[in-house]
Amino acid sequence: MDDDGPAALARVEKALEQRFPSRMVPDLDRITDLLDILGSPQRAYPSIHITGTNGKTSTARMVDALLREFGIRTGRFTSPHLESVVERIALDGAPVTPEVFAAAYDDIAPYVEMVDGRHPDRMTFFELLAGMAFVTFADAPVDVAVVEVGLGGRWDATNVVNAATAVVTPIGLDHVGLLGDTVEAIAAEKAGIIHAGATAVIAAQPEAAMAQLRARAAEVGATVRSEGVDYGVRSRTLAVGGQLLELEGIGGTYDGIVLPLHGAHQAGNAATALAAVEAFFGAGERGSLDIDVVREGFAQVTSPGRLEVVRRGPTVLLDGAHNPAGAAALATAIEDEFDFARLVAVVAVLDDKDVAGLLGELEPVVDSVVVTTNTSPRALPVDALAEVAVEVFGDHRVLPAARLDDAIERAIALAEAGPLGGGGVLVTGSIVTVGEARRLFRAGAAT
Repeated sequence: MDDDGPAALARVEKALEQRFPSRMVPDLDRITDLLDILGSPQRAYPSIHITGTNGKTSTARMVDALLREFGIRTGRFTSPHLESVVERIALDGAPVTPEVFAAAYDDIAPYVEMVDGRHPDRMTFFELLAGMAFVTFADAPVDVAVVEVGLGGRWDATNVVNAATAVVTPIGLDHVGLLGDTVEAIAAEKAGIIHAGATAVIAAQPEAAMAQLRARAAEVGATVRSEGVDYGVRSRTLAVGGQLLELEGIGGTYDGIVLPLHGAHQAGNAATALAAVEAFFGAGERGSLDIDVVREGFAQVTSPGRLEVVRRGPTVLLDGAHNPAGAAALATAIEDEFDFARLVAVVAVLDDKDVAGLLGELEPVVDSVVVTTNTSPRALPVDALAEVAVEVFGDHRVLPAARLDDAIERAIALAEAGPLGGGGVLVTGSIVTVGEARRLFRAGAAT
């Protein structure tokens, strides 16, 4: 096509949107068919495959940063995006340009139509994005792809990489309508990314989840490296702008790690990311990795939309927590690392989430909540969210706002009305909410 970057991106976004929402079919038939036609680009490089309920994207970004510091050219596929769909496909740590993104779509579009004609169901939005990522990485070419599962694992479109390094971040209840309503059922789905001969790097898990993951590893003959047994966080000290860590890796101890992210959960993600990179390089049998390179890699890590500070006076934090486990980690981090005399939350969620559970985890650290909505077609209406919020917080602590910008403005005013210099605002509930808030702050519409 002969359109420029913004026009090309808009054209491709429109085409992708026509495939979402799509009926989710539990098989890999369409993505496998497409990739076979394309010459199996996902086999052109090794992959590190990451699943879990919380912490996937942060862990993927850490793995990416560490690999790049070791001189490895990386591709990274993550979801969902915060502000632009191009964020989902990254080369050397940076989102691809609109031109590269559009070119990837144009490369595969004729073959997608062929695949559509061969199957009862059309290819989905996510399957197309996965295909675009695999083609982009092969064309670059990359040395390693860091691939985050979209949903579940076993039937996720990314589960064609057959990765030798499979990573499982903490598992909890989420997407229960699709993955199952127990931790065991969800873990069984996520365990599907563990393939024969792989090394499975598994973060700390509920016992029921760990049993499923170990059973899958035993079934396929995979090696298990688990947090708390083979690796973990030895010590953690709060530092300006983040934390100072000592990590126990598969191959040795790594001290003096400066991680510029907040929260004990991010320290756990860092330990898992390090273990994944060690497993990829064969550390353990070959000793530890170069500690100076590891330190420098972690020092470069960013994780937008995860306890991200976007304003001071009052401090405004953005965090994409969207389920009770994520909200619990968020609440703990706020309690441990921030000293707000008054914290006002702005919350907008999607309609398939455990809203009461999420709000219940936030309630102990939040003084009042402004409930609102985002632009997603799946957004929970303000009235419905307010009804749940009143049950959790009480009527006197809940304020409704029709739009996100109004909600943030009201929250800032409430925070400023508290003790001088002691107020803060937390915007949370959904990645969509956080992405829209980031745009508002960058445009100066939220001040």
